[in-house]
Amino acid sequence: MSQPLPFSIKKPDMNSPSVLESRAGELRASLAQFSAADLASRSGVALDGAEIHLRLLDTPVTGTFPGLEFQLLTGEKLPGLQQALLLYYLSTADGVPQEGRWVSFADLPGGRMYNLAFQGYSGNAVRDVVRQDLGSFKTACLALGGQPQEVGSASFYFPALPRVPLLLTCWLGDDDFPTSCQVLFDATATHYLPIDGCAILGSLLTARVVKKIKSLPAESSKDNQP
Repeated sequence: MSQPLPFSIKKPDMNSPSVLESRAGELRASLAQFSAADLASRSGVALDGAEIHLRLLDTPVTGTFPGLEFQLLTGEKLPGLQQALLLYYLSTADGVPQEGRWVSFADLPGGRMYNLAFQGYSGNAVRDVVRQDLGSFKTACLALGGQPQEVGSASFYFPALPRVPLLLTCWLGDDDFPTSCQVLFDATATHYLPIDGCAILGSLLTARVVKKIKSLPAESSKDNQP
């Protein structure tokens, strides 16, 4: 079983702390004892010789076994935080099939005590830019590869990592209840990432959605209104 990630459950700093590099080295050394085929079987990544191929949200990523330095298709190296996330994914993955049952972060093992913080920088961050503008939410999620689902006022399925899908859901508010947004996980998520890794993956998704919504021209949000 992998150790906790070397940072707190509070909102992660995307400029990875230097401690990540030392932990990443430990993980790489640990993973070197396994074959590439075994890692691919347990995690669901694609294998081409010694190369591992996967997608991190909407971004194709490659890494070469056993060094496992991950990079974009352009050859640019992934930031340290994302390197560590993928290494923890390979270290934690045990091959358990997805259940197809969505649960909140609080309902994941170990998630309840950190749920308030996670919700603050994930679902609430999306809510704060969406408000009553469901069109911008839909436009942004579609642009990032989200697949529409029939949950809430609008929701989108994201294959965030192989075998770790996320569901980003928005419920429009009314006079009685405010608008709310939430990241949901397959019930098996912690078979593939430690709980703090799940928090980081959810925050990566919501940060991209928030950034995309903010970049949209005002008139584009009207195109997808219900």
